[in-house]
Amino acid sequence: MKFQTNISIQKETRNQIDYNSKVLLLGSCFSENIGTKFNYYKFQSQQNPFGILFHPKAIENLIINSINEKIYSEDNLIYQNERWHCFDAHSSLSSHDKEQLLENLNLAVSKTHIDIKEASHIIITLGTSWIYRFIESDEIVANCHKIPQKKFLKELLTVDEITESLEAIISLLKSINNHINIIFTVSPVRHLKDGFIENTLSKSHLIAGIHSVVDKRNNTHYFPSYEIMMDELRDYRFYAEDMIHPNTTAINYIWERFVYSWFSETTLPTLKEIETIQKGMMHRPFNEKSEKHQLFLKNLSEKKERITAKYPFIKF
Repeated sequence: MKFQTNISIQKETRNQIDYNSKVLLLGSCFSENIGTKFNYYKFQSQQNPFGILFHPKAIENLIINSINEKIYSEDNLIYQNERWHCFDAHSSLSSHDKEQLLENLNLAVSKTHIDIKEASHIIITLGTSWIYRFIESDEIVANCHKIPQKKFLKELLTVDEITESLEAIISLLKSINNHINIIFTVSPVRHLKDGFIENTLSKSHLIAGIHSVVDKRNNTHYFPSYEIMMDELRDYRFYAEDMIHPNTTAINYIWERFVYSWFSETTLPTLKEIETIQKGMMHRPFNEKSEKHQLFLKNLSEKKERITAKYPFIKF
């Protein structure tokens, strides 16, 4: 008896991810979940230099500014609740120190420019089609920073507007890195503050927009994170207590499906060995001075040395 419907996921045979790949992750909070996995398994990866970005226009803006190496100034900041903010960035970058925020923004721009040029893969996770436009400047913001909502207009991006934004993203990325592989996915996180119907409409616009631009011949792909959560994991036991975000079990499951789809077979033994090392480093012995524990530490050290000899960029 089957209690689950499985989504057929094609295993990529070209341009697979391995430990020589350089991966950049941008987008919604689900990209942070997957980015954490890349970090845990010691891949060469970077994620969200401007913090979590929820909609395609914010990601497009980041890519434009990074490629053009924009220099942020005080004119690009806003002061609210005793902190300095930037409408292009998530509030995690905000600071009480204006100069510190500007330094962080400009460092992030420079770093992202390099990351885009060097990346073999970029994973872009879109969270919502809903955007907020700051009335005073008519600019679409990445984050409202708890500024009163009356100062913004809330709009829903159309499928055509999303398609246009994604086409611009692809063109911009290819303009400085023609060999980059672009993987789009839709976040399974439900934006229920917008409303149940509004969330469904939002996700459907994203999915339609993405599928109008993906083309394997152009190294642009789609990974079905959203569909896995909605269909394979169709049960509230796979959600966190807020009933909005996927829980650890769901994240691990979607990660396993991503590994199957995108990782080369030769990479899997290294991935498993690094997992063994990571678990070993978290081990807490009953007796640190025991002979058994000293042997355990020796074996663990030898495993680390084998990995770092093969991949010198890996640090434990």
